[in-house]
Amino acid sequence: MAISHHVSLISVSLLITAFLSFSHAQTTAPAPGPAGPVNLTAILEKGGQYTTLIRLLKENQLDKQINSQLNNSFNGMTVFAPTDNAFNNLKTGTLNSLTQQDQVSLVLYHVLPQFYSTEQFQTASNPVRTQASGSGGVYTVNITSTTSQVNISTGVDETAITNTLSSTMPLAVYSIEKVLLPYDLFGAKPPASAPPPKSTDKNPKGTAETPSGTGSGDTANNSAVGTKWSSLVGLGFMGIALGALL
Repeated sequence: MAISHHVSLISVSLLITAFLSFSHAQTTAPAPGPAGPVNLTAILEKGGQYTTLIRLLKENQLDKQINSQLNNSFNGMTVFAPTDNAFNNLKTGTLNSLTQQDQVSLVLYHVLPQFYSTEQFQTASNPVRTQASGSGGVYTVNITSTTSQVNISTGVDETAITNTLSSTMPLAVYSIEKVLLPYDLFGAKPPASAPPPKSTDKNPKGTAETPSGTGSGDTANNSAVGTKWSSLVGLGFMGIALGALL
């Protein structure tokens, strides 16, 4: 009995020691490090089919601007990411025809200054503001949503979200198969105003018309007639004078 009791005490002691060692290991384990800053281009690169969008972001230094805003924003952001295929389907020369400022506007047109989950699109109030703007003000899009699909319309084209690349606050990134074309850049331009009709008045303003029958030719004729009458009258008086002398 004494031996059994001694063995039991040893077993309990070993169990207590093991438990304390495990508890100590749990309490002293290092805490996980803080999450790194959100990086849009890293998400796109992981997606593997957004090289044109990444190039436009980097060439115009928008990647740094967006990442900075993301990590200093309470509202977050939403990005619609056109695939390389979407850019390839643009009319030839579309990107090259844009100025650098227009390229910036085109890229920022795909960025919303607020985080939207797919569920939140259902309550979005149209028109939805984007990060792009021009002389006419902020560029907007219209978003319609059901439980199974989200459509984005620009007034020039329309497309739907096909895939979710990121949906964690502060950044939502959704893949689309068309490039969103802002109406301000690609919409129909109003026709140029017609020039004012040319004046049909042959006489310049302030020049009085010469009355009919009193032109320069008539004036010359009248002068000639007057000269003839003066000569005849003169001859008549000379004849009377000579008659009186005779």
